[in-house]
Amino acid sequence: MDNLLLGDSIGVVEMATGRRKIAVIGAGNVGATCAMVLAQMKIADIVLLDIFEGFAKGKALDLSQNANVLNYNGTITGTADYADIAGSEVIVVTSGFPRKPGMSREDLIGKNAEIVAQVGSGIKDHAPDAIIIMVTNPLDLMTYHMQKVTGFPASRVIGQAGILDSARMAHFIALELNCAEEDVNPMVLGGHGDTMVPLPRYTTVGGIPITQLISEERIAEISARTASGGGEIVKLLERGSAFYAPGSAAAIMAESVLNDRRRLIPASCFLTGEYGLNDVYIGVPCILGANGVEQIFELDLSADELASLQGSANFYKEQLTEILGY
Repeated sequence: MDNLLLGDSIGVVEMATGRRKIAVIGAGNVGATCAMVLAQMKIADIVLLDIFEGFAKGKALDLSQNANVLNYNGTITGTADYADIAGSEVIVVTSGFPRKPGMSREDLIGKNAEIVAQVGSGIKDHAPDAIIIMVTNPLDLMTYHMQKVTGFPASRVIGQAGILDSARMAHFIALELNCAEEDVNPMVLGGHGDTMVPLPRYTTVGGIPITQLISEERIAEISARTASGGGEIVKLLERGSAFYAPGSAAAIMAESVLNDRRRLIPASCFLTGEYGLNDVYIGVPCILGANGVEQIFELDLSADELASLQGSANFYKEQLTEILGY
């Protein structure tokens, strides 16, 4: 194996590949899952950064040793030094306190706003050209906060939520119909929380709208379970929150940016008049490519659907003012 470099006992196994770089900030369960999925994609070298250096290096070493098992290669570096993210084209931010039973995403605002400010400063200083994908909760608020902290163009600061929320809805639909998950194409807009807006009319199974396959009553129940999907997992785990699906969803977004895939996905984007909304991050369908958010699509919503989306956005706008002072 050429160019193999062995780190010290808490270091990493590295291979000089000359590939592109993605940084994942936060080496907890979500960040480590994201890093592992990215490694399996074989698209970039990975820097895993955490305030606790040994924690980041330990995760990176474990992931590096997993390369032989899962047949991936490249550099996976653990660090606590922001200088190591220099040259990263995409940065996934997962840092923050996880939810505990009884906590809403909004309960996390104060604690995680301070963390996001510190992370944003490090990104601004060492990777000023990067595109940022936010995972930290409350997602839509922390994405707005990150954009303000860095001063980056809003198209380069994007919140991961729509893929996750849509995946949760897809799973519940697949359970309902006893069908293949891969045949379900859901669409969920709005904030990443209880105010999210599942859109049954734009959700299909094998190209057929679910409104033709599932009763209105069951769709309402599935939509409600989707909205509380994260809380359901928090309650079951008791000592943490979801990480497999959130980490994987963030990796999918990072890959779409890095490889300019231009995937049409729901994500938390900054709106400037779309859907009658301004100066707010909220989940909407967009094209995600090499420049970040390349285009936002305005769906033809019913009066009730539009009211729900605007209500979701206004809920977060109020919190931006009352709690974060924007």
